[in-house]
Amino acid sequence: MKETDKIKEGVHGFSAEDKWVKPNDPLLLDRLEWFRDQKLGIMMHWGPYSQLGIVESWALSDKDASWSRHEIDWTDDAQEFKRQYFNLNKTFNPIRFQPDMWADIAKEGGFKYLIFTTKHHDGFCMWDTNLTDYKITSRDCPFHIHKYADICKNLFDEFRKRDIAISAYFSKADWHSPYYWTDGVIEETSRNPTYDIKKRPWLWEEFVQFTHGQIMELMRDYGRIDVLWLDAGWVCPQSGQDLRLHEVVEEARKIQPWLIVADRTVGGIYENFITPEQTIPEYAMDIPWESCITLGTSFSFKYDDQYKSLREIIHLLIEVVAKGGNLALNIAPQPDGRLPRPGVERIKGLGKWLNVYGEAIYGTRICHPYYMDKYAFTQKEDTVYCFYMYDENEKSKKEIQIPYDGKADDVILVGSGERLKFKNECGQLKLELPDYEVGREDIIAHVFKIFVK
Repeated sequence: MKETDKIKEGVHGFSAEDKWVKPNDPLLLDRLEWFRDQKLGIMMHWGPYSQLGIVESWALSDKDASWSRHEIDWTDDAQEFKRQYFNLNKTFNPIRFQPDMWADIAKEGGFKYLIFTTKHHDGFCMWDTNLTDYKITSRDCPFHIHKYADICKNLFDEFRKRDIAISAYFSKADWHSPYYWTDGVIEETSRNPTYDIKKRPWLWEEFVQFTHGQIMELMRDYGRIDVLWLDAGWVCPQSGQDLRLHEVVEEARKIQPWLIVADRTVGGIYENFITPEQTIPEYAMDIPWESCITLGTSFSFKYDDQYKSLREIIHLLIEVVAKGGNLALNIAPQPDGRLPRPGVERIKGLGKWLNVYGEAIYGTRICHPYYMDKYAFTQKEDTVYCFYMYDENEKSKKEIQIPYDGKADDVILVGSGERLKFKNECGQLKLELPDYEVGREDIIAHVFKIFVK
């Protein structure tokens, strides 16, 4: 698989399979097996930018303006826009935020872990940090008097109550920090520091200490964190932006020894799993990985966004799992604190489907021939699951020929529990569906449970 760490229109590439480094720590290996069992995470990009319905953070970077500012239609003045953006904290007041309802919806949808943006590249913090006033609990932010003002604390607590694990998204870049963008919005900006680190190493050291301090606040004061999900892959030693990540990760693991770290696109011992974005790898990978894909077209809230159909979402999940990964499905909260209704409808539909077919998803591993055409395969010990995915308006057939050359002892139709008639012939498993399943147009996928000799 070709490796890329480039970013195109805000979408990151992902590390090649051979860049993944297997940890030596038995506890971490055990936690990565736990991670691979989960299969489905709910991702949320939320911050003051949600008020504008534009891409998160990226429009602040002049070097990324060609693609990130096409929705900025009220001003052509880049410096004025950046001032306006950085002042969005003064109007961000999501008074309809109810963390318990978010957690209930995620539980109903079958999600096993939450990936939440504690801080994106713009530097706005969704927790009560002591290291900057650019935060949700600052007096400048009207939400600071709300009972749920410390959003990360309240959200994490509610999700944990429902046995949903926590993955804390944290951007290694911080475009609000005077230690990263020293001159604010005055000079031309890019995703990188506004100064030469080699010429001003003391300033970079301030940023290193600031970043370490913020990560450790989350590790010390916000309960159990299962995954530290680090974005901004260009902030790395290879680009001359060395955060000395080893120091803060090792310190964090003194408090949370189970901590998985995803230093995405960087490679090495702190990229414990690989993170394709808005894409699915071409073929199966027998290592830990997670595709983050949006329910709509955008990671952040977008007015009148177009959402994927339930069929598309379920087929995405099946493909990701059959190729060995987890699906991090992103829903973007509204600026008022609610989750958008179309997204909630999809999530509830996904949960209903998983209530029937989840045994073929959760806790499985890859199984040859993995994924091909309309067929996908997963496995648990001596049981193989096969999915046959139907196109919209496609009627279910009487006979299905599965490209599977293993010898079957028994085949059960998941959902009904009915034993099916089958034949092993010429490298195929031919199944006969019961009459009541034939001709249906509402089927998203048939799932077959194959007991292997």
